[in-house]
Parts: sequence; structure tokens; C-alpha cells
Amino acid sequence: MGNVSTKAEDIVSCARALIIKGGYNSFSYADISSVVGIRKASIHHHFPAKADLVRTVVKQYREEGEAGIAALERNVPDPLDQLRAYVGYWEACIADASHPFCVCALLASEIQVLPEDVALEVRGHFQTLSEWLTSILERGIAEGRFASIGTARENAEMLMATVHGAMLSARAYGDPAIFGVITKPLLKRIAV
Repeated sequence: MGNVSTKAEDIVSCARALIIKGGYNSFSYADISSVVGIRKASIHHHFPAKADLVRTVVKQYREEGEAGIAALERNVPDPLDQLRAYVGYWEACIADASHPFCVCALLASEIQVLPEDVALEVRGHFQTLSEWLTSILERGIAEGRFASIGTARENAEMLMATVHGAMLSARAYGDPAIFGVITKPLLKRIAV
């Protein structure tokens, strides 16, 4: 039985890597079959449709993100340090190519052509991230750690868009350092 779950995990891991590389429409079950070393029929056994597989990838990704947020909330009390840790996480992932792009940011660029259940998961990721960033900014403003220009929600959306845009710029330029060039000035502007 352990082998079955391992194969499903391998399929999900492979699909995630392929999504990060090129998006929803850039891969097929044949691509996964050749990487994982199983027949396409076996993939269909675990995930009858591509939408089922990608929804599983996004759901798992969201769970990992929520666990990361919870860990930051537990271990990093200062709001500015939380933002630095969040941005620093992505900076490190882009630099070492371990996770060079947010799965949901990439899929959001294809939202108009995604199956609705996948699109709902992607939107859920953005809502959760926006709510968390808003809460950090509200706390930071209340504690006098952040400048209060606009609402916390507006600033959370700006921060989220900047981080995702910086990922895109780093990819477009083929230069991981671009991520920090874009995000560091934003953190300086937010801090008092």
C-alpha cells in the first residue's frame, strides 16, 4: 500500500515541477509518465483528469503555505521580521532554484482557461495570503512599525503583487538577484 501512495506523491511532485516550469497547459500525462516511470493509465487511476491532479497540487501547495504562515506566526513575533522572512523565503528559493516560482501565481496567469475547481483553489490561495499580509500590516501599523499610507489591505495587495512580479522579473531576466532589487526597497518603504 505504501508504494501506491508513493506513486501518487511522485505524480503530484512531478506535476508541480512541470507547472512551475511552464504552467497548466505545458504538460500532459505522457510527460509525467516518462519522468515518474509509470504508465499513463496508472496516472489516470490516481487522478482521472488533469484538473483533479492540478487541484491536488494546488491544495497541497496551499496547505504547505498555510503551515509556513502558522510557523511564522508562532516563531517570529515582530511584523516587520515576518515580512522579511516571507520575502526572504522567496528570495532564497529563487536563488537556489528550489522553488523558483509560486505555483498559484503562475496558475493565476492562466486563470481564464483553468477548470473552475482549480481556479477556485488558486483564488483561495490569494485570499489567504492577502488576509495574512493584511493582518501583519494592521499589527505593524498599530505597533508603530509600519508607515500608514493607504489601508492595510491596499498595502497587502501591493506587497503580494510586488513579490509575485519580482518572481516574474527574476525569471524574465534569468537573474535571481533581480528579486531582491525589486522587493528590498518596498520593505524599506513600509518600515518606519
